[in-house]
Amino acid sequence: MDRFDRIARAVEQAAGSAYATAAAVLVVVAWAATGPVFGWSDTWQLVINTGTTIVTFLMVFLIQSTQSRDTRALHLKVDELIRVTGPARNRLILAEEAGQADLDAMRSELQERLRLLLLMISLTKLSRTPAAAAKLAVECPSAAMRRRISSGNPTVGFIPQLDRLRHGFNFLCTN
Repeated sequence: MDRFDRIARAVEQAAGSAYATAAAVLVVVAWAATGPVFGWSDTWQLVINTGTTIVTFLMVFLIQSTQSRDTRALHLKVDELIRVTGPARNRLILAEEAGQADLDAMRSELQERLRLLLLMISLTKLSRTPAAAAKLAVECPSAAMRRRISSGNPTVGFIPQLDRLRHGFNFLCTN
């Protein structure tokens, strides 16, 4: 299999080059130019149809092989980054093995965390008037954050959490 991988990588790199594109264009132009010589016959048309069908068939498997290998390598790199990042959630390491429902749940959870993160950042930038705090309290879905915002001192409890932002936004789960 290692030999196949090396050959597939070499063909992939060659097929993706400008020279390969120029060669393909040259073949089509040469084929079209020979049309009058062969009287635009069915055999003349069959030559290009057969050639392109064979090349397309083989390239589909080659592309799938190289994409699968690249995807596996990318997952390994991302998994390593998740593993070495302290507050990251390690359950995301095998996310590519999860079903669609699990992926949708993870995506929703991450979107909610991002929304809360943006809300916290907005809160620190807004003037800390009671009206602004009340407005944010209504928009904020987290009960703990609503209590902090409604308490009259919206920054209570936020500064340590914002400091933890530098290490990842996993803190949004822990209220």
